[in-house]
Amino acid sequence: MTLLLNVIWFVLAGFWLALGYLIAGIVCCILIVTIPFGLASFRLAGYALWPFGRTLVDRRDAGVPSLIGNILWVIVAGFWLALGHLVTGALLCITIIGIPLGIANFKLVPVALVPLGREIVPVR
Repeated sequence: MTLLLNVIWFVLAGFWLALGYLIAGIVCCILIVTIPFGLASFRLAGYALWPFGRTLVDRRDAGVPSLIGNILWVIVAGFWLALGHLVTGALLCITIIGIPLGIANFKLVPVALVPLGREIVPVR
């Protein structure tokens, strides 16, 4: 079932969302200070491309640097990526088939806003 959902996701939303994360990652890797944001963006691009069967969990070793990084991330790229998830989710919810994918998009909004201090793990 996850394979089918991932294929439908890739066709309807995943490719464009992953492309947005890749562009944000490239822009963030231009400056030395924002390279950690670029790496997080590349990580999330893979997750946005193929999300079903994986989940995000909070890292226990994340602390104040992740908090400060997340605040900066919202300013640099997080707002625009979250807006992309909201728009894509709303468009997907127009159709009955797209409702589960739209809900998945809405679940990715917090991830787009605060990605640092989280880890992608397989669902068991």
